[in-house]
Amino acid sequence: MNHKTVSNKTYPRKKGIFAEPTLLTAPFPHNLHIPFLYSRSPPYQILSTNNALGSAERGRMGAFCDDDLAFSSNYNFGCSQDLRFSKHVHDNVHGNIYLDPIFLKFVDTEQFQRLRDLKQLGMAHMVYPGAVHSRFEHSLGVYWLAGEAVHRLKAQQGLELGIDRFDVQTVKLAGLLHDIGHGPFSHMFERDFLPKVLKGSEWSHEQMSTEMINHIVDEHHIDIDVDTVRRVNEMILASSKYSSAKSSREKHFLYDIVANGRNGIDVDKFDYIARDCRACGLGCNFQFQRLMENMRVMGDEICYRAKEYLTIHKLFATRADLYRTVYTHAKVKAIELMLVDALLSANGYLQIASHIQDPSQYWKLDDTIIKTIETAPNEELKESRDLILRIRRRDLYQFCNEYAVPKDKLENYKEVTAQDIVCSQKNGVTIREEDVVVNNVQIDLTRGRHNPLERITTVWRSSLFQMIASAICFQHIVRI
Repeated sequence: MNHKTVSNKTYPRKKGIFAEPTLLTAPFPHNLHIPFLYSRSPPYQILSTNNALGSAERGRMGAFCDDDLAFSSNYNFGCSQDLRFSKHVHDNVHGNIYLDPIFLKFVDTEQFQRLRDLKQLGMAHMVYPGAVHSRFEHSLGVYWLAGEAVHRLKAQQGLELGIDRFDVQTVKLAGLLHDIGHGPFSHMFERDFLPKVLKGSEWSHEQMSTEMINHIVDEHHIDIDVDTVRRVNEMILASSKYSSAKSSREKHFLYDIVANGRNGIDVDKFDYIARDCRACGLGCNFQFQRLMENMRVMGDEICYRAKEYLTIHKLFATRADLYRTVYTHAKVKAIELMLVDALLSANGYLQIASHIQDPSQYWKLDDTIIKTIETAPNEELKESRDLILRIRRRDLYQFCNEYAVPKDKLENYKEVTAQDIVCSQKNGVTIREEDVVVNNVQIDLTRGRHNPLERITTVWRSSLFQMIASAICFQHIVRI
């Protein structure tokens, strides 16, 4: 037998790839070499023919299956799945996230991997250096929380609500793919760039997400039934203007998990609030775990204990704070305005906006468009290159002033324009309209000027919510 000497002690060398681990009582050697196996063949082909990994080893690696028992304190597996084909990803917010085969078929596509090149907060990393997280990890987080939510409801009220495997699968898939059609640079592409290129355009990333899902299924020949795709698309559109009528839905409460159009409490917000606060180094006083543990379904709607009214208020208040301090930070908005001008200038040559019409081309559009413009030698892109260079050198549009519109003036308030600013100048000051950018910022609690807490049903008394009905639900800020 071959032996290996470590610190004057002899240990047998194990043969094969999956050898039983040996406990080393001697000091760990610095020159220990561990072989790793890589293959150019599909992993499923290797695993299906390799019996070296026995059941004992699979158990030690975490393969556990029981439809009624949890793999850990926060995960449930379905017994029908072969866990050799499942993968886990360690997330810095939720810990280990487990991906089953059907979801991996979507994750392992170029369309989903594109999300790695979409920063969750767009250009906010130019002010908050840690805000470089992507929509890829956010999508995994929403997938995980969506699964947690539906599993908890199934454990508490499964028989009463009739939650089955199909329901679980569709909710998790909707969470995974809800942002698959998102544009680059956070919401700037959709809200600031496209309206200036395509006048009257009603394009939305939610609608594009449904088109991308259909494209992925067809392009990659994913074996998934039509009803699953249809319901996943409906769940993604649940909070948009494209949402189907409530009366046409079965088990309406399932549609409130990922994108809640009724009161705005959904796992999408749970994830991005926790993730954005962590990335920007801001404290997060909102604990979504409390709501996850206390949710119940009554009257086909997800309800919460009345005592959690402060937790719910913290959800909306934290979101509003993120808008004030991060998403609409004066410098962040200045950079975004410069980037919009750069994209508008480059659009005639690169035809950026044309990508939104075709899912087979749209997936190629991501944040790297900046580098494409920046490194291109074409004279047609010079103006765009100069603007991006100014961003790199911190030569930004200057923030001049801002004011908050009084509450009593909001009803009849007319948005300020650059022309208004130019016309108001005195003392012979000459400012051209193209020299001024007016940014009207609206910060609310997801329900516009209405209090979202009025739309939340509680398990017990609802009068407690009136205690915070006077909270600031809408704020209009004008920045110049």
